[in-house]
Amino acid sequence: MLNAVEVRVLGSLVEKEMATPEYYPLTLNALVNACNQKSNRDPAVAYDEDTVADAIDSLRERGLAAVITGAGMRVPKYRELLSEKLNLGRRELAILCELMVRGPQTSGELRDRAGRLHPFGDLEEVEAVLRRLIEWQPEPLAVRLPRQPGTKEPRNAHLLSGESAIAPATPARPDRLAELEAEVRELREELRALREQMEKFRAQFE
Repeated sequence: MLNAVEVRVLGSLVEKEMATPEYYPLTLNALVNACNQKSNRDPAVAYDEDTVADAIDSLRERGLAAVITGAGMRVPKYRELLSEKLNLGRRELAILCELMVRGPQTSGELRDRAGRLHPFGDLEEVEAVLRRLIEWQPEPLAVRLPRQPGTKEPRNAHLLSGESAIAPATPARPDRLAELEAEVRELREELRALREQMEKFRAQFE
């Protein structure tokens, strides 16, 4: 299971490989910037080089990332091995990458956002890819979360950090009608008490 920093680092490597292959693999500085960029990220983070370097070392030990060095290279560069290790196609990799760098999302959001990494013809194609990730063997790579109160569509999340890492759904708000009824009862009680006080006050002058 990966921690949050490892997920962000790995997801950023995958994203840059798919979106801007001409600038890939990435130096440590470029990878830090990719993790901390303001767009296409949720939540926003501010990792320093040591934090990203530690995550890279851990990913390399797990066989999920590699360092590239050689003649003519002034600094080491890093690449992802997630697609090779799990034998993921580009469609699966695009959807999984979006879940890694932006957290749980609806199928519609994934279609719009993952389209910059790989074109999806329609929502049904996205749903088919999600089903494959959810049914992935030997372990599922994604899960469909229960629909939250007040929302029309359920969200999907990756499982690279395990189910325990998925933020629980926001507790449902108490029924608004019940809230209003309780407020009305309280106001009526206050009004009744005020009337009794007024009656007692007026009785003093009779």
